[in-house]
Amino acid sequence: WMYIGPQGIVHGTFNTILGVGRKYLGVPSDGDLSGKVFVSSGLGGMSGAQPKAANIARAVGVFAEVDRSRIQTRLDQGWVETVSDDLNEVFSLALAAKRANRSVSIAYHGNIVDLLEAAIAQEFPIDLLSDQTSCHNAYNGGYCPAGLTFDARTELLHRDRAAFGQLVDASLRRHYAAITLLSSRGTRFFDYGNSFLKA
Repeated sequence: WMYIGPQGIVHGTFNTILGVGRKYLGVPSDGDLSGKVFVSSGLGGMSGAQPKAANIARAVGVFAEVDRSRIQTRLDQGWVETVSDDLNEVFSLALAAKRANRSVSIAYHGNIVDLLEAAIAQEFPIDLLSDQTSCHNAYNGGYCPAGLTFDARTELLHRDRAAFGQLVDASLRRHYAAITLLSSRGTRFFDYGNSFLKA
């Protein structure tokens, strides 16, 4: 119960994001993440702990996930409160919660690269940023390239692994470029043990 699956790392994820807020965002030692926006990706496996941890820390959590079934699991558990495939709606809901110092967990059914590039274009504020896609297994389906649906990713992975790998590389470059730009604007990014920075 203390490790395997999402329920096992809720406590660790909560402590990590709260610790980052206290160390880098000026959150008092006895404070929480009220009014702070935490963005990440992945809602399957252990990454599913992220929305629950964000709620406990009182953050506004936005999580991109390409596999609708993973989102549905977290919705059924009550670990995600709102789901949308419309980034304008996602940003609007998140900003309203941020202004009200209200915690909310929002699942974006789409690719994290699209979310980050839209955030840059619309100047959507992101305080904390991470990634929990399975980048340790990026070329075997652990990372879905931008521009592909989850089903298209699965089909291409089985049909043409070389082409799939090229799309993964191109997507990771865009992903990294977006993180670099957001970091230059004050967003605090951290790799949460999924080998994103190595990938």
